Amino acid sequence: MRIAVVGAGGVGGYFGSQLAANGEDVVFVARGAHGAAIREHGLLVRSDEHPQHLTSPNVVESVDRVEEAELVVLAVKLWDTDDVARSLAPLAEAGAAVVSLQNGVQKDDVLRRYLPRESILGGACYISAFIESPGVIAHHGALQRIVLGEYDRTRSDRVLDIVARCRAAGINAEASDDIERELWEKYVFLVGMSALTSATRLTMGPIRANHETRRLLAEVMAEAVAVGRARGVHLDDGLVAERLAFIDTVAPGMTSSMANDLAEGRRLELPWLSGGVVSLAAEDGIGVPANRTIAALLAPYVDGGVAA
Repeated sequence: MRIAVVGAGGVGGYFGSQLAANGEDVVFVARGAHGAAIREHGLLVRSDEHPQHLTSPNVVESVDRVEEAELVVLAVKLWDTDDVARSLAPLAEAGAAVVSLQNGVQKDDVLRRYLPRESILGGACYISAFIESPGVIAHHGALQRIVLGEYDRTRSDRVLDIVARCRAAGINAEASDDIERELWEKYVFLVGMSALTSATRLTMGPIRANHETRRLLAEVMAEAVAVGRARGVHLDDGLVAERLAFIDTVAPGMTSSMANDLAEGRRLELPWLSGGVVSLAAEDGIGVPANRTIAALLAPYVDGGVAA
């Protein structure tokens, strides 16, 4: 399958490398020092579970250099979504399926402004992977999972085909009959993890072990659940407890991409995480004091330039 991976950071670099190593026809869209390093030295994935070294990957600098694709995997930062979505229109209109593995629950709404609705698949991924240095991806822990689904809740041939190809490449992948719910369940977890790892500058091990930070983590997630329910998403009463139980199983050193960006003085996805909870809650008249506090604490760092 001809697959265009747009954004070769932790998410795109890891999953794209697994697919390419298994024989899929993958082209990476990567720019800057990272893209240059991949072109010159290949793409190296450091991982205890699935290390890879693609010595001669196909890599281009922009989407308009991708001549054709059957599947587009979108893995850029959320603030780039509008610009990238515009450039994806020719591929989508030619029949490519587009799946975003980005964070948040508003990403596909942006894609729908520019792409045929039928081209868009819902997608969620679970992984802790980051650019360690240009051309090098570091994957932490054993967690790596993708969930895909059609928004009309059918189990389409294209979803089943993509899932099968992912599994053949060693990726834990599954199809969902309710991808919107899956996205919100991930969002609840991600909002909590990104909020606490960024606000405390700690990894998940000490956060989950301390009574006060664990309580705050639960409050942040519970507010996200309330917002999702207000928007018609069926989220179980026990979801926060389930997410906490899951957090207890992840590697103690697990952190979030937002915490890494904060430490490096890069721009943050805060407006779509705790900030997204705040903005969506305001539309529905819901109070979300924990997320509002997190968003305020991190506001000075949102645009980058200030290392924490």
